[in-house]
Amino acid sequence: MILAKLRGIYNSLSGSEKLAASYILERPDDVIHYSITEFAKHCGASEATIYRLCKKLGFNGYQHFKIILARELSFPKEEIVSTSDKKDFHEFIESIFIENSNLIKDTHELLDFDSLNSAVKILLNSSRMLFFGVGRSGALAQDASLRFALLGFHSAHYVDPHAQVMVAAGLASNDVVVGISHSGMIRDIVKSLQVAHDSGAKTVAITSGIDSPITKVADVSLYCAAGKKHPSDFSVSRIGELVIIDILYKAVLFHIKERLNPHLENLNEILKPKRF
Repeated sequence: MILAKLRGIYNSLSGSEKLAASYILERPDDVIHYSITEFAKHCGASEATIYRLCKKLGFNGYQHFKIILARELSFPKEEIVSTSDKKDFHEFIESIFIENSNLIKDTHELLDFDSLNSAVKILLNSSRMLFFGVGRSGALAQDASLRFALLGFHSAHYVDPHAQVMVAAGLASNDVVVGISHSGMIRDIVKSLQVAHDSGAKTVAITSGIDSPITKVADVSLYCAAGKKHPSDFSVSRIGELVIIDILYKAVLFHIKERLNPHLENLNEILKPKRF
């Protein structure tokens, strides 16, 4: 998952590392045929920068990186048709399905099961769950909070940065804060998670930003796929974050379902009059 991981760490790279990273993302088929000297010449970065980028991606060196990249490229995915190439509305809709399908597949590959298991244990042992998000991530925080509240947990969400830090300052070791940020680079959410962490609460980050600032203040980081770059952040799909929230919810439910069955049955009866 070199390309998916590269998109995830892109924002945290130095300027020269971004030159090499951008070239890999745009022309991966060319890169596998270059020596490190040739690649440095084409992308405008030094050989030392390329070697450093390979290490950040988890490889021993450039040759090891090329072998794995070539292996990844031998299993092609459906590509999203660029906007300028779309011939009709049907093709446009199909491209959206393909994009989201690829994001789910990449999230599956990026998600570390040990980290996921740790996050589930933290949630199960918490006395209070708080979900923080700003902007578009605020809606995801609200959805996550409602899901766990339906399971009987003391759960709440906060989307205002000032409210987040005020609440976070009063947390304790048996509380958990889940911070959601697609890029992992938003100052407000990082600060809120930092205050919660300093107060002794457990912190979990859901982000596509591998090694981004939010991961530095999280006890556990769960990575989703960043997806391809769009002209605007408002065009970036949040399907990866939604999938991780769904996994956390269902994993917790899996562990407590036996003792929770009476509660769920009662809840179903309560909701019956609200349906036609």
